[in-house]
Amino acid sequence: MNKVYLYDGKYNSLLSLIIELIKNRIEPLNIKSENAYEMNLLDEPVYLKLEQKNICIFKKLPKSIIRTIWYIFLSDYKDRELLIYNFFKLALKYKEEVFRHRNLEEINQVLKITKYVGSEAHKMKGFLRFKHVNNKFYYAEIEPNNNIIPILAHHFKERLKEPWVIYDIKRKIYAFYDLKKVVYLNNIQALSLSIDSDEKECEDLWKTFFKIIAIKERKNLKCQMNFMPKRYWNHMLEMEDNL
Repeated sequence: MNKVYLYDGKYNSLLSLIIELIKNRIEPLNIKSENAYEMNLLDEPVYLKLEQKNICIFKKLPKSIIRTIWYIFLSDYKDRELLIYNFFKLALKYKEEVFRHRNLEEINQVLKITKYVGSEAHKMKGFLRFKHVNNKFYYAEIEPNNNIIPILAHHFKERLKEPWVIYDIKRKIYAFYDLKKVVYLNNIQALSLSIDSDEKECEDLWKTFFKIIAIKERKNLKCQMNFMPKRYWNHMLEMEDNL
């Protein structure tokens, strides 16, 4: 039977599991989050006893490597846990020079995924549209391919000094910022939202402005989609008329 090493889906738990596997010289064929794992008759699910203190080893790695591991974890790559395991072993061996070993398949895959996640997060920082709701906070919805809500939350925590909520529709995760800290919640009842009257006026003004500056004769949706992928349009006020 194929052993599948399971963890609770949390980032620190995965790091602890990887350390345990390396300490015990176990070369896993598969690592999965218990939430995403689908039972197979040919698999043998395995839980190892984990010690959170072991993750201090990761903190000794260069920041570029830690950031890369974090981005892989946030990606939608099917076998991201196993890829993190393999990359971590290479990082222990080569340190910062690990990124130079592009002759290795794992390194090429890591660089590709990191770029993919970073690119989506960068685009979303510009395409995200907040609305002032309930006379209390700013609210925005996203539907990204990758789990980039922690990246966005860190970005807007530093730049938007107002209470806000970002909701990932695909993963049903809310990021709440109360001017002190960001809290992540999932599987909660949908928020009851009402757009403020001033907000509605601003939306109408923005739509009017967007139409005025557009040159009808030069309208090219195909070109526009190269810079502004259509999958983001559902949550962009100015693109509602093009849906």
